[in-house]
Parts: sequence; C-alpha cells; structure tokens
Amino acid sequence: MNSAAVDRGEPKARVSPARGGRVRRLHHAGYVTTDMERTRRFYEETIGLPLVATYCETAELFGAQREYCHCFFGLEDGSALAFFQFANQSDHDEFKLKETQSPFFHTAFECSRETLEAIHARLDAAGLAGKAMVLDHGYCRSLYLDDPNGMHLEFTADSDAADLASPVYAEAHAELARWLAGDRTPNNALRHD
Repeated sequence: MNSAAVDRGEPKARVSPARGGRVRRLHHAGYVTTDMERTRRFYEETIGLPLVATYCETAELFGAQREYCHCFFGLEDGSALAFFQFANQSDHDEFKLKETQSPFFHTAFECSRETLEAIHARLDAAGLAGKAMVLDHGYCRSLYLDDPNGMHLEFTADSDAADLASPVYAEAHAELARWLAGDRTPNNALRHD
C-alpha cells in the first residue's frame, strides 16, 4: 500500500499490490441491440457519445459460428459503451435481455451539470424528456432514462464528490457493517437532514 493512501485516511487495500493492484477504469460495457442504427442515433445524436469504432465480425462464439457488428461509443476518459447486433435472429434471441429490468440494474455515467442539462434538452427536442426523471440524491443530481434497447441509464452530475470522497471512503466499511447489523439510520446528511 502506498503512503498517500494512508495519509488520506483510506482503509487498507483489499488486493495486494503484488497481485496487480486495483483495476484502473472501465474499458467498456457491452450490450445487445436489434437495431444498430437506431442505437447509434440515440447515443451519438441524443446523448452525445461519438461512434469511435465498428468491428464487423464472424467468429466461433459459445459453440456456434456467429456474424455480428460490434460498435463502440466513446466516453471522455477513453472507455466506451459497446453494442452487438447479430445477423441471425436466433443469435439475438439467445443473447438479448431476457426480461424487463429493474431500474436498480442500470449503467451510470458521470458528467458535468452542463452536460446533464444538454442531454436533457436533446431528449426534450427528440420528444423523450417525458420518459426521463431527474433526481437529486444530495451528493449528486441524476437524470434517469431508458435507451431504445430497454437499458436503464443514469447520467449524474457529481460536483460534490471531490469534497465527499475522503470521509465517505474512510467510513464505508463501518457504515456497511452498521447497516447489515440492522441499524438502518440514514447517513446521507445531504439528503436526510
């Protein structure tokens, strides 16, 4: 463990640095679509994530030969949201989302308040703002919506995170243990005064 982590009051690392340390960042999250052009328009034109790569593939995957298109929509940090569209409907049926998702299963993206407001304005221009929800969590403000594939998305403006990170991180294990032991007292002072 490096001394900088100790100086900030962070708990001891759970992974030994000799084994590679912590994961650096999300590379990509992958999903399945039936309509890549509709998905492209939504992510590139409405959300503002540029199409940065398209791979047209034929490969042996999971016991069968499959033809598919694999597109990546880039985020500012170099990570991406990726989608597969299969040429064969039976491949799509095998790998698509199987049922309606709980809103607690979602992908969240960090952005500035200005970016969040710009996305909301583009949703409004596309006639989709009525299907979006804005929620102030106290520590961040989030815009929730579904993409054309039924995926739940969150765009969050997390302007207070830098100020909150150190004390929240230092107490994370103790707060989890307290909650699991049955003490359900809210601890988000920004939301539960």
